[in-house]
Amino acid sequence: MQLLAIDEAFADWDALLALILESFAYMHSRIEPPSSALRLTLDSLKEKARVEKAFAAVEDARLLGCIFCKPEPPDCLYIGKLAIAPEAQRKGVGRLLLEVATDYAVAQGLSCLRLETRIELTENHGVFARWGFVRSADGVHPGFSRTTFIEMRKPI
Repeated sequence: MQLLAIDEAFADWDALLALILESFAYMHSRIEPPSSALRLTLDSLKEKARVEKAFAAVEDARLLGCIFCKPEPPDCLYIGKLAIAPEAQRKGVGRLLLEVATDYAVAQGLSCLRLETRIELTENHGVFARWGFVRSADGVHPGFSRTTFIEMRKPI
């Protein structure tokens, strides 16, 4: 498996958008409000990659996963749009992408990774906990009065 930077040299934007939409599809009937992934377009995805650090996992020219990372002062790297192709899940792709994100965070002088996951997706909470993340806060999307997501952090 090969890791690639997603930057101006990246060519397969259609496949990247399809990967994100496919890997997030299982949650659409389970979460409220809808995932921000549904608002992604090719242009907004390219802009996201321009302003954030992003990586792709590729094997035999097939895109297996991606991760977007954004430094947050004073000490965290925010992990977003961690997407793994359904057929590549539970095969180490997510861990590999988190490793490259951790390396990037260390190079930036940051001391933790931070992510958000929907409150309904308890299986994701468990995966992230096994990867060393700890629930650190509850969050509410605008217009809601109940917890809609949790924040998890991992010291590095």
